Amino acid sequence: MITTPAPTTVSATDDRVALGPVWRTGAVAGLVAAGATTVVAALARAVDIGLEVDGEAIPLAGFAQVTVMSVLIGLVLASVLARRARHPRSTFTRATVALTAVSCIPSVLLPSDVGTQVALVATHVVAAAIVIPAVRDRLPR
Repeated sequence: MITTPAPTTVSATDDRVALGPVWRTGAVAGLVAAGATTVVAALARAVDIGLEVDGEAIPLAGFAQVTVMSVLIGLVLASVLARRARHPRSTFTRATVALTAVSCIPSVLLPSDVGTQVALVATHVVAAAIVIPAVRDRLPR
């Protein structure tokens, strides 16, 4: 007796990734990173690093705000890659590490003193070190 397999039905949502955990994890990591970048900036100020660009001091709240906005952009990227990339996890990691490096360019070029340059780059690296692994680990391989 020859049997044929029964046809399988695939719903439209089977090929989609549940993005709720990615966004929840990203939101928590983003808040932690926002706090961490603010602490790095406060510590830099405590040791007399001015954190000034064009003579204007960057407000401490600005570090948290920019971090949260950057995390939102990263979460949109993660969502798109989760649905469209062949290997979302590695693609997200490569893209966000490259974007972090690019985001450091103004931090090196704009401030005139090395202390501010180092502190600003440190805020980028700290935020990326917190957010990228957290979000990456929620994406499919």
